[in-house]
Amino acid sequence: MASEEIVQEEQQQLNGDEFAARDYADPVPQPVLGTSELQRWSLYRAAIAEFVATLLFLYLTVATVIGHKRLSEDDACGGVGLLGIAWAAGGTIFLLVYCTAGISGGHINPAVTFGLLLARKVSLLRAALYMAAQCLGAACGAGIVRALNSAHFVQHGGGANVVDAGYSKGAGLGAEVVGTFVLVYTVLSATDAKRSARDSHIPVLAPLPIGFVVFVVHLATIPITGTGINPARSFGAAVVYNQRNAWADQWIFWVGPLIGAAIATLYHEHVLRASALKARGSFKDRV
Repeated sequence: MASEEIVQEEQQQLNGDEFAARDYADPVPQPVLGTSELQRWSLYRAAIAEFVATLLFLYLTVATVIGHKRLSEDDACGGVGLLGIAWAAGGTIFLLVYCTAGISGGHINPAVTFGLLLARKVSLLRAALYMAAQCLGAACGAGIVRALNSAHFVQHGGGANVVDAGYSKGAGLGAEVVGTFVLVYTVLSATDAKRSARDSHIPVLAPLPIGFVVFVVHLATIPITGTGINPARSFGAAVVYNQRNAWADQWIFWVGPLIGAAIATLYHEHVLRASALKARGSFKDRV
């Protein structure tokens, strides 16, 4: 009996990772198309939540940018400055993710939705509906800012993202790729099933790092592109501002974030979590 107990104890030590992993379960991969979701009210409710959240995000962030530029016209210290704009973006994302995470997942960004689509956490249908809602909400949010600041909106650039004159298009694209990589990597890490199980007693833990990473990325990227890292944010402001310089750089604020999101997803899912290797190893064990 003693020898059997020793063998069992050694097996538990050797397979410690397997036993440790039993207190959480990875979510089931979502179907690719997900057409069955069309019959569920939860899909449309989530899309409405994404629309409203992105509308509020654009309203608060673009209004902050316009207000800063207007107040700093005569006094360089009159506006909130780069730090204030970054805090407005990061703080707004923290609040909106906290409010909508239980309804839609709190994406508020087509790049985040794209990354989660690649990770099989949302279906193609849900991702497409989310992106449409986000872009429409962004345009509506920027439209409200223009309506309330009609005398200053166009004069101060409409909050549109453009590559600064001191940087090349390549530098702008690179900044958007890296900034979105950091954002999506943080989103995937903060919402990881294993981490959620460990930190379930802290309900605001996921929105907090997501909001904070938006803040720090803005600090690094505002001088280069004004910080996009969110195609809906760039698209909505460009639609309402509707000037050539905003549209000329628009591709950068779609291509960069989508590339950054794809790289972050591949890194998190197939390097850190090693999803493909786990599946392969499980298959070999069964054979």
